Amino acid sequence: MRHIFKQGTDTSKPTLLLLHGTGGTEQDLLPLAGLIDPDASVLSVRGNVLENGMPRFFRRLAEGVFDEEDLVFRTKELHAFLDEAAEEHGFDRSNIVAVGYSNGANIAASLLFHYADSLKGAILHHPMVPRRGMNLPELSGVPVFIAAGKNDPICPAQETIDLQELLAGAGASTEVHWEMNGHSLTRTEVDAAAEWYSKNF
Repeated sequence: MRHIFKQGTDTSKPTLLLLHGTGGTEQDLLPLAGLIDPDASVLSVRGNVLENGMPRFFRRLAEGVFDEEDLVFRTKELHAFLDEAAEEHGFDRSNIVAVGYSNGANIAASLLFHYADSLKGAILHHPMVPRRGMNLPELSGVPVFIAAGKNDPICPAQETIDLQELLAGAGASTEVHWEMNGHSLTRTEVDAAAEWYSKNF
């Protein structure tokens, strides 16, 4: 997968896995990494799917309607890529914290839904429930931060509530930060994520 890797000054810190939103690239979320943990290594990945020329991490059938078969395939693909990237760049595979926005947050949530050991933690900006009606792996103690908009037109508030309940039900340690800024990725929610991160890592 197309990506950028930047070695951090403190290799004991988690590697931040940056996952962009629809139409983004591996450059988009690099400023977030500096705000969350300037000493951490960074692995920023571009989605392998194109929708009308816009990169995404998995296909969808319509707005808010995921192509589940592709979601499962792309989640497996990303999970395997993390194994390869850890070997190639020499970082600890067991110490990755995902930072995703929108479509990137959804694929990060999907990693949590499908693999017990894929992520050490996750910061999810405006995610949806990736799949319903499935048994989640054991996620005891995995910290997950969710930033959401109560007036988000793309991701209804109930999606956030459901996602938080599903993750907590699997043992994850969850925190939800609410704003009234629609689907926008705001500085205030990034600052809240950074504060949460400093307490958990």
